[in-house]
Parts: sequence; C-alpha cells; structure tokens
Amino acid sequence: MTRSTVFTPFDIVEGDRKKGVVLLADHARRDLPEEYGSLGLPASEFDRHIAYDIGVETVTRELAAALDAPAVLAGFSRLLIDPNRGEDDPTMIRQLYDGTVVPGNYPIAREERERRLDRFYRPYHDAVGAMIASVAHASGKAPFIFSVHSFTPVMQGFVRPWHVGVLWDLDDRVARPLIDLLAADKTLVVGDNEPYDGALRGDTMFRHAIVNGYAHALIEIRQDLIADRAGALAWAERLAPIVDAIDRRPDIHQVKMYGSRTGPT
Repeated sequence: MTRSTVFTPFDIVEGDRKKGVVLLADHARRDLPEEYGSLGLPASEFDRHIAYDIGVETVTRELAAALDAPAVLAGFSRLLIDPNRGEDDPTMIRQLYDGTVVPGNYPIAREERERRLDRFYRPYHDAVGAMIASVAHASGKAPFIFSVHSFTPVMQGFVRPWHVGVLWDLDDRVARPLIDLLAADKTLVVGDNEPYDGALRGDTMFRHAIVNGYAHALIEIRQDLIADRAGALAWAERLAPIVDAIDRRPDIHQVKMYGSRTGPT
C-alpha cells in the first residue's frame, strides 16, 4: 500500500484508440489517500485479496502494451470504495470482508459515503466513460470492453478449481469465443460464470457495456498464477492473441442490445 497527499483516482494507459478495444482494471491498486491512514487495519491486510486484485495491474499494463490498446485502472483500494458495484449496492463500502472488520468503514456517515463517491468512485467511472466514448469516436465503431480481475484460490474454506473464469450476462459475443480459446489449452480449468456470476446490476460491465449494447467480458485469473511478475507476464502473453482474435470478429464492433438477467435498464 502507498499513501500520498496527491492522490489520483485513476490511471490512463495510452494506446491506439482506433483499434476499438478498451481494457479496464477496477481493482488494480491497493492505495489509500494519506488522510485515510490504513482504515484502521494492519499493513498485512493490504497484501490480501480484500484490498485489491493481486497481479491485475501488471497483467493489464502488459496486455495493453502487447495490444497497443488503451486502459483505465482504478487508483484506490476497494476497501475505500468498490468501483465494481452500483451506487446503491450495500457492499460498495465494506465494513466486513472475508472475516476482516474494517474499522475505518464502521460506522460510516452518509456524508462520508458521498464524499468517497465524489472523490474516487465517480471520477473513475467518468474516466472509463470518457475513454469508451473516445475509442468509439476514434474507431468509428462500437468498442469492445475487456475487464481484468483476479480471484483468491480459496474462499471461505472452498478450494476453487479454476485457473481462470469468464463472467458475462446475456451477451456472449466475447465470452463464448474467449472460453473456447482458453479451454483449447488442456492444462487450464476454465470457469463459465465462475467463480462469480456476471449478472450484477450496476457493476462496471452493466454501467458501461450492457446498457450501451457493447460487446464485453470480464476475466477472472486465479491470483496465485499472477502474483509475481513472471506469472503476470505469462498471462498477458497468453491473452494478447486471444483478445486480438476476438477483436477481429465481425460481430464484436456492433451495438446489440441483449439486456441483462438483473432486469431491465
């Protein structure tokens, strides 16, 4: 974890916007502004998955470089506020996470909740929206949105068998070929909407892809596979030709309104 009096809620990785691809990393960082200290937690908690998606920043940056595609990375720990939740989601600011009580989030006043929305959550989503609009304008076509996450190998005592999972809702234009191309490597156990379900109203994919009819998918990589730089580089190298191949499919850059299993928009 790093702290700074000058804090940026997002980071932009530049790339060729004419390619029509946008990479996102909602949980790339574990940083907190100096004024929040450590939210009352010991430093060791910021080495855990509760603070950020381990390995994702390196995977996203290296994948962006390999594809020459732009990326937007959130610059703050999800313990401060989780950008991959709707504003009305009670888990957006966690008071208890995987057995850890977060003292700096409990209790939390309505004014402080709004302050975090205004300073961190909304600027990040504004940056994501602006990047997607810019890519749409530069490419002259509907963008393809690819979100990178990672998951802990064990959750609440359950050993997760997957190496990687693909999350999606009703639009499978990216998810289906992505699952098939990953599963072509017989050493991989690939989850289809595992270890989570991709239908979450108000999350980043819902907000920026589903409601706009843009092709998209969220990938979850098991954290022990990308915890060091060598593993993260290997996964970026694995994903680059797959994402590029999907980007070249004729149906990917069309607006298609599939709706969502979470209900009408």
